[in-house]
Amino acid sequence: MIDRRSFVVGAGAIGALAMGFAPTLAFARAETDRRFVFIIQRGAADGLATLAPVGDPGFASQRGVLAEDFAGAARLDSMFALHPSLATIGELYTRGQALFAHAIASPYRDRSHFDGQNVLETGGAGAYQVKDGWLNRMLGMVPSGQAKAIAVAATVPLALRGSHEVSSYAPSALPDAPDDLLQRVSMLYQGDSQLHALWSEAMGTRALTGAMAGDNGRNAAATGALAAKLLAPANGARIAMIETGGWDTHAQQRTRLALQLRGLDSMIGALQVGLGPLWADTMVLVATEFGRTVAVNGTAGTDHGTGSAAMLLGGGVKGGRVLADWPGLGQAALFEGRDLRPTLQLDAFIGGAVAGHFGVEPGRAMAALFPDAGAVRPIEGVVRI
Repeated sequence: MIDRRSFVVGAGAIGALAMGFAPTLAFARAETDRRFVFIIQRGAADGLATLAPVGDPGFASQRGVLAEDFAGAARLDSMFALHPSLATIGELYTRGQALFAHAIASPYRDRSHFDGQNVLETGGAGAYQVKDGWLNRMLGMVPSGQAKAIAVAATVPLALRGSHEVSSYAPSALPDAPDDLLQRVSMLYQGDSQLHALWSEAMGTRALTGAMAGDNGRNAAATGALAAKLLAPANGARIAMIETGGWDTHAQQRTRLALQLRGLDSMIGALQVGLGPLWADTMVLVATEFGRTVAVNGTAGTDHGTGSAAMLLGGGVKGGRVLADWPGLGQAALFEGRDLRPTLQLDAFIGGAVAGHFGVEPGRAMAALFPDAGAVRPIEGVVRI
């Protein structure tokens, strides 16, 4: 079993980083030159397969077939390697614009998606203890005159709900329907120029807000480009939330997760390109409600777990590092004998990142974003001064 110790990994040669999923966008406005994007990975993303601890003696035996993705992957150092699908994010790491935190989790320790996402989005110490979202509360903390928010989604995500004004825009009122039915409707409207144009526009919007892994990552890239378009104008959004789904990989994880990660990578790449020079003042947080089991299940997937990985991306991030107080993958080191044991607090990671990015006193940031965090100290030093 590996000894528990701290790792801070310097920038080095990298394989890649990527992600795909089913998204919706949410945007908030604040009068500041800095942009902040929160990408939530709904469904519990496997941090051990996103940022693999290949230097842990227990990795190969514990992960079985899932370890094969990293057989030829370039490493960050002797301990960690990125999933081969994550090329763009890997390049950001080499430029010092990507920071990873591993063996990290919110205060939640059960394994319900609904409860875990509630804790992640509200910033509470437990499920349903806080009614509003930490991203909405952040609007009252960052430098702003009229802090307004807009959710480009059928409903406003919980992280953006609260006392600050939030508008919502549902890009499509289409119900979920089989693809063959939608194709038949398209053929029906083909002879009507007006209906065909309206239907084509609706289907285009559906593609943007549909499966992120779809069309080899192009849907994800379109979502990132749209987010950049809304963030870039001088009077545009300053805070954005992008919802992504599809991370609940109970079966055939290798194929599914590779597509998910490729979509994420495409989204980040499009966001960076779309923002251009504004990327220098942008911070992107990627986080999930909890991780997945260390061992592979009987259907070549993983089940709901605890510790996972989070990331910060952007021109102002003090990256090229992995923050990890690594607990090890030996059986005796696992949480409840099955999960990666969390040794870093997601609340502290987010609080420190927001405080540094917007120039807010860290204690004030923690009190506003995570009112029940108590004596939890923010993780500082994640932003370039």
